[in-house]
Amino acid sequence: MLSPLIDDYPSNSDRSHGYAWWFSEHTINDRARFANHRRRHRPPLRLLGHPGRLTIAYFTTLIVVMTALLMCPAASRPTRYTPLSVAFFTAVSALSTCGISIVDTAGHWTMFGQGIILISVQLGGLGVMSFASIITIAVNRHMRASQRVLTAEELGTNRLSEIRSVLTLMVATTLSIELITFVALFPGLWKINNKDLGRTLWEAVFFAVSSYNNAGFTPDYAGLHVNSWSVGLPILLSAFAGTLGFPVLLNLLRSAQRGDGPRRWTLHTKLTLLTTGILVTLSLVWFLAVEWENPSLFKHADTATRIRHALAAAVMPRTSGFDPSWVPQVSEPTKVFMSVMMFIGGGSTSTAGGIRVTTFAVILLICRAAFTGHTDVNAFGRRLHTRTLMTAVSITASCLTLVLSASVGLMLLTGCSLTDALFETCSAFGLGGYSVGVASAADSGATTLLALVMVLGRLGPMTIAYAINRPSGNEVVHYPTESIVVG
Repeated sequence: MLSPLIDDYPSNSDRSHGYAWWFSEHTINDRARFANHRRRHRPPLRLLGHPGRLTIAYFTTLIVVMTALLMCPAASRPTRYTPLSVAFFTAVSALSTCGISIVDTAGHWTMFGQGIILISVQLGGLGVMSFASIITIAVNRHMRASQRVLTAEELGTNRLSEIRSVLTLMVATTLSIELITFVALFPGLWKINNKDLGRTLWEAVFFAVSSYNNAGFTPDYAGLHVNSWSVGLPILLSAFAGTLGFPVLLNLLRSAQRGDGPRRWTLHTKLTLLTTGILVTLSLVWFLAVEWENPSLFKHADTATRIRHALAAAVMPRTSGFDPSWVPQVSEPTKVFMSVMMFIGGGSTSTAGGIRVTTFAVILLICRAAFTGHTDVNAFGRRLHTRTLMTAVSITASCLTLVLSASVGLMLLTGCSLTDALFETCSAFGLGGYSVGVASAADSGATTLLALVMVLGRLGPMTIAYAINRPSGNEVVHYPTESIVVG
């Protein structure tokens, strides 16, 4: 989801015309450049200079390619047939890093098919916007100013000159975390698979990529081995790291290198970590309090096992759909609670979905200011810019409208209850990966609707808005020293 990097300094709001794309040491007058590009370049090259449309075109192309590959006979087992609706839904679910599966991954797909799913998850996790920028670098050898500004917003960097190095660092960070997860998973999977080296290597790679990218696909029949803490803990930690977002990981990494403490963290990092911690703690308390006697979650388990399972249930439902077997058996209030958590999602520019925790935090801050009679909205001693507040409200309102509309549509198509429809839609939009069984391979209408919701959840309203309307290009822009990313 494209996320605007929004300044909290009000002094430049008029000059920025509300877009607040501010960077130091550079000024841009894009209007003349865009006019020249329109005259000199053909439509394909013109598309490369428009990040929003390029992102949508890139994502659409990947869906078509991956759907075609999954429909190949080599992708499914000899006794299985893959219709277009199943291949399309699986491709969208993998590329959006959602993870909802309407067929058994191990039973339906061959090693080739699972490999296509794994590649799709990796491409989706790296970020549509970031990968589109890499393609532009490869084609043009240098990035246009408009592309670099929007990519800076996506990655949370401070200067346009840093974008190439940040893109490289982003890929290196992703691969490093996945490698660490692979190494941590290998001993546990080696034991579970009875020292089958080939199977262990493949499952460790698959789980490592799928967990960091918060996609709920699993390469084994049983799903995530929840009862094996040697497997569950690395996946849990990797998925949690993936929900924070690259700007937060980058800020924490740079702060650690400089020896800075939490006081020197960016406003975006502080809000993300605080809100994420509150949501995880709230989820943990909820599952322990409401589902303590639920045999589907804590069947004949001791207290330590119950707490361990509740911790997995508290972290995973927001973003990662591993081990969905217990989900249909939870109580109706828990389904609604999980729907809210999936709607909020993870950190901005992360592998998770939803409206993002920073957007949710800004909404709460707006409510606090309104209820206490304050005219300014502050966080950690910083006054948030009006554009930040407007963006948070517009994103929340538009996404809530989308979820409610899709839920009603799902009820009409399948006849399911409101609770199940809301759960399924929030899971698709928030890329949670869990399902209560509403979506099935036999119902192409419901799967198509959910696939559309997953695409919109992955792209986000800001990417679509930038694709429809781009800035006029006559503003002088500067990056702030303090900013937050919403959406």
